[in-house]
Amino acid sequence: MEYYRQHNLQIRIARIFNTYGPRMLENDGRVVSNFIVQALRGNPITVYGKGDQTRSFCYVDDQVDGLIRLMNGDHMGPINIGNPGEYTILQLAKNIQNIINPKAEITFKPLPSDDPKKRKPDITKARKLLGWEPKVQLDEGLKHTIADFKSRMTAESKMKAESLRLTQTAVEGKVETKVE
Repeated sequence: MEYYRQHNLQIRIARIFNTYGPRMLENDGRVVSNFIVQALRGNPITVYGKGDQTRSFCYVDDQVDGLIRLMNGDHMGPINIGNPGEYTILQLAKNIQNIINPKAEITFKPLPSDDPKKRKPDITKARKLLGWEPKVQLDEGLKHTIADFKSRMTAESKMKAESLRLTQTAVEGKVETKVE
């Protein structure tokens, strides 16, 4: 708000909460991508602590819709743009486990001391001032996200296998050159 006061510019302040969806980076360090990658690779899903800490997860399409409404609106104070649905980390792990591989192992490691116990947005202002609330439920969004991860990870595996094959062929001296 100070920037608005000093420069008399219209500003918007969005507080976003755990966005997820297709095109997430596999190594971005967020819990959704970590769990999906671990499960798809056949590794145990790693939960820190007992998994009773809570988070809210907002599907990317909902997040973008909320941000567009905020930018097109008149309100200049902070507005929470997130999904108020609250899930434990263990619930998230089990949801991903059930979608990818119900037999996948879930392991527990010590909880980092700086990990918040609860994170859930109050979207009252977004509902009132923007006429916005999220529409995509967690399981539906996870299915789209997991399908995207599977597709990209399969393509990546095929490219690595082809690269390895070409490298082995070159090392063995079996490089074929076509001259026309």
